[in-house]
Amino acid sequence: MTNEVKNYVQLHFIVLIWGLTAILGLLINISAVAVVFYRTSFATIILFFILYFWKLSFKVGFKEFLKILGVGLIIGLHWILFFAAARVSTASVCLVGIATCSFWTSLIEPLMSSRKIKIYELALGILVVIGLYIIFSVEFQYIEGLIMSVLSAILASIFTVLNGKLTHRHNHYVITFYEMMGAFLGSILLIPFYLGYFNTEIIDFIPNQFDWLYLIILAGICTVLAFSMSVKVQKVLSAFVVNLTVNLEPIYGIILAFLIFGEEEQMSLGFYIGTAIILLSVLCYPVVNRIMKRRALQSDILR
Repeated sequence: MTNEVKNYVQLHFIVLIWGLTAILGLLINISAVAVVFYRTSFATIILFFILYFWKLSFKVGFKEFLKILGVGLIIGLHWILFFAAARVSTASVCLVGIATCSFWTSLIEPLMSSRKIKIYELALGILVVIGLYIIFSVEFQYIEGLIMSVLSAILASIFTVLNGKLTHRHNHYVITFYEMMGAFLGSILLIPFYLGYFNTEIIDFIPNQFDWLYLIILAGICTVLAFSMSVKVQKVLSAFVVNLTVNLEPIYGIILAFLIFGEEEQMSLGFYIGTAIILLSVLCYPVVNRIMKRRALQSDILR
């Protein structure tokens, strides 16, 4: 097996792990904000020891520290909405909402980088809206979860764009360490709002013995390990291959959810039609984007 093939297999394994996060969120009995609280605290501790033993500098400058911490707050809110969406609906509904992340990124990135929005991005975005409309119309009982997951996807696109700028200035492990710290602090700040919105009790923040196991898996494997592996494969595989494969996350997640929860995750035909339309748009985006870049390059050469 060549090095490229090994990294490609590892990439699919990473995406499979990420697809597992919504399922773990359902298996853990504590509230969504508590899941993020423990996940980010564990991840922060693990990353601290990684940076310490690898003798990497923690210094980023005070202004940069505040910026990274701010991105961490966005990540924390993204995860809280993500896990809350799975709680009030199903893992499948949650993952479909998250699948719209590529569409939101195609709109948000131009706004934050002052570049023009491309026509084909808008066309693929219309497909996403059509898919969401179909799901809304046939699975209206899950509208709260779908709205939460779409909002979570919007936040994910925002911190992805912001992270793209930060990685040019700092080590990715240092960035992740401070972002997990920011997400941890954000989860603490959001506890009162969560308790008020869901009318829940503080007892929902105390994990049982199985919750501790799932939380360690969520923090150690789904967060730290998956991230470090994703950094490694990006050194070998092209950005196109990585982005295309990562878009398979909702497909893996929906399949895993159906295998684990069975009939609880079984949805109507309209839901799967809407999902297929969204996933078609998501999977087509990197392919169309690559084709358009090649055409633009060829036209520049001919000039």
